[in-house]
Amino acid sequence: MATVALTTENFDEVTGKGGIVLVDFWASWCGPCVRFAPTYERSSEKHTEITFGKVDTEAQQELAAKFDIRSIPTIMAVRDGVIVFSQPGALPESALESLIDQVEKLDMEDVRKQLAANNH
Repeated sequence: MATVALTTENFDEVTGKGGIVLVDFWASWCGPCVRFAPTYERSSEKHTEITFGKVDTEAQQELAAKFDIRSIPTIMAVRDGVIVFSQPGALPESALESLIDQVEKLDMEDVRKQLAANNH
């Protein structure tokens, strides 16, 4: 599956459904973002069960502000509507694959319990 352009209009719908959604916050003027794009694209072709989204921070400044994106690229992982990872910096392919593996192995029931405990 190719990457999906995420906007303020479709972000909640795409990231709110079940399964894993990776989000790449990027901009065309950002050298590391441009160099990371082929790695991200290759992973999207390898992991067809995962949605790979891209947020152009120039066109979608409201989304970038909502998630307090201060450095790009920033990679975010959302599983079953819950943000489980967010970190700035382009990842080497091996690190991206490791992240995907870790997100797939998460016990979401445990994650929700931890979130509930932290919100009290």
